[in-house]
Amino acid sequence: GFGVGEGRTSYKIRGITQKYHIVHNGGLYKRPFNEAFEETPMLVAVLTYVGYGVLTLFGYLRDFMRQWKIEKCQNAIEREEQKDFVPLYQDFENFYTRNLYMRIRDTWNRPICSVPGAKVDVMERVSHDYNWTFTYTGRVIKGVINMGSYNYLGFAQNNGACQQAAAKVLSRYGAGVCSSRQEMGNLDKHEELEKLVARFLGVESAMAYGMGFATNSMNIPALVGKGCLILSDELNHASLVLGARLSGAAIRIFKHNNMRSLEKLLKDAIVHGQPRTRRPWKKILILVEGIYSMEGSIVRLPEVIALKKKYKSYLYLDEAHSIGALGPTGRGVVEYFGLNPEDVDVMMGTFTKSFGAAGGYIGGKKELIDYLRTHSHSAVYATSLSPPVVEQIITSMKCIMGEDGTNFGRECVQQLAENTRYFRRRLKEMGFIIYGNEDSPVVPLMLYMPAKIGAFGREMLKRNIGVVVVGFPATPIIESRARFCLSAAHTKEMLDTALKEINEVGDLLQLKYSRHRLVPLLDRPFDETTYEETED
Repeated sequence: GFGVGEGRTSYKIRGITQKYHIVHNGGLYKRPFNEAFEETPMLVAVLTYVGYGVLTLFGYLRDFMRQWKIEKCQNAIEREEQKDFVPLYQDFENFYTRNLYMRIRDTWNRPICSVPGAKVDVMERVSHDYNWTFTYTGRVIKGVINMGSYNYLGFAQNNGACQQAAAKVLSRYGAGVCSSRQEMGNLDKHEELEKLVARFLGVESAMAYGMGFATNSMNIPALVGKGCLILSDELNHASLVLGARLSGAAIRIFKHNNMRSLEKLLKDAIVHGQPRTRRPWKKILILVEGIYSMEGSIVRLPEVIALKKKYKSYLYLDEAHSIGALGPTGRGVVEYFGLNPEDVDVMMGTFTKSFGAAGGYIGGKKELIDYLRTHSHSAVYATSLSPPVVEQIITSMKCIMGEDGTNFGRECVQQLAENTRYFRRRLKEMGFIIYGNEDSPVVPLMLYMPAKIGAFGREMLKRNIGVVVVGFPATPIIESRARFCLSAAHTKEMLDTALKEINEVGDLLQLKYSRHRLVPLLDRPFDETTYEETED
């Protein structure tokens, strides 16, 4: 919500009266918490639905033409002898890919041929058959400002301390380990990394894994199973969703960052117990993320912890995007709110974003980590982390902690925070609808209309700026957006150049939808903004 004014304010949007009221929640927050999700303007929503309607009608027309061989059919179809089999694809997804996604496919999967630092080199490609296939022209677009990579602290680089350390380890250990941790793949480097991660997070013990996605999808099934309940935020990442489904536990979804919704589910779970038998649940596990990578919002962690303690449940926190990127010393969302790491039962994060490497970790009590070492699929069956990757993580983490004898890491964390606030403020001043928290380095700029997804990506690349555009199924069908990821490696000049071009493209494509041009930032410490929606 906007959290404007004091006490209780209400105004009408889209036939719904939004009542905003501020509850003083006993000082759970030690800092202002400003988060905005502006309503989609009515006209924009209608035009977006009309746009999708027109595209769908043309899609059916083209499918009809393909069927009668009027238009060449490029998509994969079932063979004649398989006609009576169960179809491999869901029909709508197939239809969407063929007729809607194909029109703007050139804005995704663009190959780059350099380090994904503050600037990248992009290989130019063209399509002569409306994006079904691409050919490379052999030309390279040099010096494209990279607004898409999760390189929050600027450690994705091919020179400097991290690269030198990784190169030295590569020449000593080689690139691959060729075994799992429990057999021949447990190196001294892995042990060193895990001790360092535990110290960095302020927990008893930690374990590292070779893949960030699998850290979630393979460890949640080891923690909960049949007879347990998972309460999951509706906007959780696909890896958390997959892990929850694989676990076999019952799953209930609560509204995004909505503490009332979570508390209601917790109460119901305790009062009613398991369905049919009414036995109490064996465990209740709450799954949340630190920063939500599509919304740019930050979890209301103080309130989640208060509810977890009140109802005696467990908390699993995914810090993929927040570790390194939040908090005065880059220790993530727990430090950002000034909380105790012991209050989070399972602290998960990845090395792929702020540390410029690969893999993930889980931190927590020693008993938890010892249990996961023997029960987690990604610990027992997966090949262990590559030694140069481990060294990249160790060197970058020590740099953030200031153990390399410099202030470089601390400066990177501060630079990212400054870049984030500056970039968000400027975009809001221009009149774009920007989602999320003012301290989140993930900045979603709302595009809404299907044609504007492709147009925005293409126009930005023409102006030498690489952006990520996102549409269905990664977002709700009418909430298409461009997503900028800020980095400490971005200089003010780069950001100003990007902002100038974004402003130009925003005027060209008429993307400045915001009706709250500049809502004054109210510093509201100790506040929680909640709202009720009442149908007129």
